[in-house]
Amino acid sequence: MMLYDGLFRFLNEAKTALEVRDMTRAGERINRSHAILEELASTLDPTHAPELCDNLRGVYTFAMGHLVQANVRRDPELVSQVLRILTPIRDGFREAVRSTSQIK
Repeated sequence: MMLYDGLFRFLNEAKTALEVRDMTRAGERINRSHAILEELASTLDPTHAPELCDNLRGVYTFAMGHLVQANVRRDPELVSQVLRILTPIRDGFREAVRSTSQIK
């Protein structure tokens, strides 16, 4: 959850920076977001749930591509799209963590 929390913080900061045309901050926040998505993708273990891992890898790859385009085009809407796409995944992980902690 910490990676997702950081990812969403950096995405929101990147979006805000793009809106106010602070390109240095936007680029730095997009780079941090991209690095977290790379980490999330690299830690997927398809031995347990191959289809889920393939789907998540596709979403992460799509999001990384959108972030590159957001940086190149200086378009905060592309970051908003990434946020919309990733929100249900983050919420699902949050619920899974919550359910798991209640079982113990």
